[in-house]
Amino acid sequence: MRVLGLDTATSGCSAALWDDGTVTVRRREPMARGQAEALVPLAQAALAEAGCAFGALDRVAVTVGPGAFTGLRIALAAARGFALAAGLPVVGVTSFDAILHGLPVAEREGRAVLVAVDSRRTEPFLQLFHPDLTPLGEPAMLEPAAVPGWLDGLLPASGDGAVPLLVAGDGATPLRTLLEDRPDTRFAAGPGTPDAAVVAALGAAREAGLPAQPFYLRPPDVSLPRKTA
Repeated sequence: MRVLGLDTATSGCSAALWDDGTVTVRRREPMARGQAEALVPLAQAALAEAGCAFGALDRVAVTVGPGAFTGLRIALAAARGFALAAGLPVVGVTSFDAILHGLPVAEREGRAVLVAVDSRRTEPFLQLFHPDLTPLGEPAMLEPAAVPGWLDGLLPASGDGAVPLLVAGDGATPLRTLLEDRPDTRFAAGPGTPDAAVVAALGAAREAGLPAQPFYLRPPDVSLPRKTA
């Protein structure tokens, strides 16, 4: 199976090809803006390097969010366009899953993982995962000061139920001073953004993915035009 992975959900732009268990090509560039112009050439270059035509793909996988409003729509539009042209299914992968599964096993093993995605507002997007990678509760969007209490309600910091914690994602920075004194808590290394190679691998493994629709945890910052008399 050949899967093209795409991501522009946060502060990066990446495309990758997953081919029968191996990521053969990965193109990844950090950028907060400009993904609309960069993504399609990046994907085309990745496929050209692999010697793979769009018609030889089996599916397209794409991050659906949460993340930047415009960024999400860029990759989703590209994925739908590629899929429509080549008659391919599209598999959606959340930013939380992409960041979680992109962590080195040695770094996250035996630890619950709090994934924090930069919302470009004060409140990060959050989701907590068990060491076996299953979710511990629903995604949330909270003021940083409220995160320790919310976290303690899901994952006790002490006592018999205490589990070591790893905090990951590009939204983790404002949480560092709030959680650094929490027992057995570490912060992940790396950029903390989704990687299209991970998105492609997850898209290949999931027979039924999320719909290729943007996943928002807050309403888009869009103002409707005023009605004129």
